[in-house]
Amino acid sequence: MQLILVRHALPERVAHTDGTHADPGLTPEGHAQAARLVSALAGEPLAALYTSTMRRAAETAAPLAAARGLVPVARADLREYDAERPEYVPVGQLAGADPVAWERMRAGELPDHVDAAAFTRRVHHALEEIVAAHPGRATAVVVAHAGVVNAYLATILGIDRLLPFPLDHTGITRVLCARDGLRKARTVNELSHVADLL
Repeated sequence: MQLILVRHALPERVAHTDGTHADPGLTPEGHAQAARLVSALAGEPLAALYTSTMRRAAETAAPLAAARGLVPVARADLREYDAERPEYVPVGQLAGADPVAWERMRAGELPDHVDAAAFTRRVHHALEEIVAAHPGRATAVVVAHAGVVNAYLATILGIDRLLPFPLDHTGITRVLCARDGLRKARTVNELSHVADLL
């Protein structure tokens, strides 16, 4: 089967001081990026659409779901590693807002507060369950997060860095998944559909 992994579109920056978790929706630019998924995946038969339970993923998937008549399946195990944090800073603003976190990301490392092994296991298990649910020549789309996509790619490619690839908003990654367990990354971070919006 083919697994199409999509990083969510551009979200708002938010910070909470009341202890609640940051779960931003998309910016107007992010909504425009999300709309481009419809044409980017036009003509491809899609068996299912999955998202993380975070707003930025759900809102990114919404135009595709509406256009293709798909009901998105939200899975908490596809959430990003920062899901419990009170602040969300878009990656384009991270260097100025948190230079230490930015340098860790550039080095391919998750933030030091994250249990990297547990996060990777959670992501890999979730995506392998989706693969198992769609055998044969089916294609399933998963709209999630850069950390989620990277953790899965690092696992199937045997890469030590947990953030091996810079993934852009609404970038598309394709993984071919064989019944014998072979996983082949066919493309990483396709951008032609949103190049003018990045």
